[in-house]
Amino acid sequence: MTRIVSLEALEALYQPAPAPASMVKVAHRVTPDYRRLIEASPFAALATIGPEGIDCSPRGDKPGFVRILDDQTLAMPDRRGNNRIDSLRNIVRDPRCAFLFLIPGSGTTMRANGRAHLSVDPELLESFAVEEKAPRTVVVLELDELYFQCARAIIRSELWNPERHVDPATLPTPGQILAGMTENAVGGDPYDKAWPERAKATMW
Repeated sequence: MTRIVSLEALEALYQPAPAPASMVKVAHRVTPDYRRLIEASPFAALATIGPEGIDCSPRGDKPGFVRILDDQTLAMPDRRGNNRIDSLRNIVRDPRCAFLFLIPGSGTTMRANGRAHLSVDPELLESFAVEEKAPRTVVVLELDELYFQCARAIIRSELWNPERHVDPATLPTPGQILAGMTENAVGGDPYDKAWPERAKATMW
């Protein structure tokens, strides 16, 4: 396998150099247009890094679930999950963090890069409460840069095209995956059958 091992070789391969539009779109604060995109998004991937390596975790809620505290600060509630807290462990040890926002129906995605910390401020937690259940922490991202990503990946993948949706029946279920990894000690049919009610009861 032939590898790229220098920046010079990499940059020589990717010519011509980025067009002005690829560079001037970078902001160091939330602009009015970028505010509209963030507030329309119900989903973001949370990327972090720690001593064990990198982590990328899906996060979602109603549109605008990532709140703009001011023009250089975003806040994301940590909703109920599996308590692995991989992303949160990373943030405590290394603040470098990124959000990648998706907006259903739109090809435009948003990237927010910066440094994060976890807040347990009572008023902030309570402000994110849903059905009287507040998150245990809020990820607060202090922005270094914010910019939109071109639509080619969404167009190529046809992500929002219903005709390209995969039939879940053709894929292994979480229960089947767990059973296969544990010689049926964990998971299986009971896990899959219990999941809808368990998710409904523990959504927030």
